[in-house]
Amino acid sequence: MIVGLGNPGIEYRFTPHNAGFLAVDRIAEDCGVMLSNRRGRALTARAKLAGQDVLLAKPETFMNLSGLSVAALIQEFEISPEDIIVLYDELALPLGTIRIRERGSANGHNGVKSISGVLGTEEWLRIRIGVGKPALADGREIKAGGKDYLLSPMRKQELAVLDEVLDRTRGAVEMVLTQGVGAAMNEFNRRPVDPDGTDESKGSK
Repeated sequence: MIVGLGNPGIEYRFTPHNAGFLAVDRIAEDCGVMLSNRRGRALTARAKLAGQDVLLAKPETFMNLSGLSVAALIQEFEISPEDIIVLYDELALPLGTIRIRERGSANGHNGVKSISGVLGTEEWLRIRIGVGKPALADGREIKAGGKDYLLSPMRKQELAVLDEVLDRTRGAVEMVLTQGVGAAMNEFNRRPVDPDGTDESKGSK
């Protein structure tokens, strides 16, 4: 089961906090399906991804109650917590990056907190989609404005960066399914490198 986190409602659609929803939408689009079935307090769709049958889901509970939907889906479809992949936004990572993790704390993310609460563990697979402001050229970080930033529509330039990241997220999910989480982490958790060989994440130019 591949779950994207976000808030329902057109006003939230292109906000940083809905990166998980957008990632699942991209997977659904590429698989030729629409998330239109209402099951387990979520919009769902069955799809075939990388040769495997998957259930795509977008909880309709609002972000801070995402766990209620995940719990209902797990029960209804008899899915093991080990067989879920959760996609969500991560303010601590700069826009343009993703990180695959097999476990981890919520780091202030209410959707993550809710899922760990219902599963009774922080050991579940997640792909964190960076939505933080990239560092300045001199390496200084720009602190994004927390909740206000997360719930405000992204600018066209930011959406263009996110668009490429959504494709990479889909690729990461496919690699987890076909080659396992270790191979996917090796491939997708590397820091992006500029064409001149410098490390973008450190702001080097």
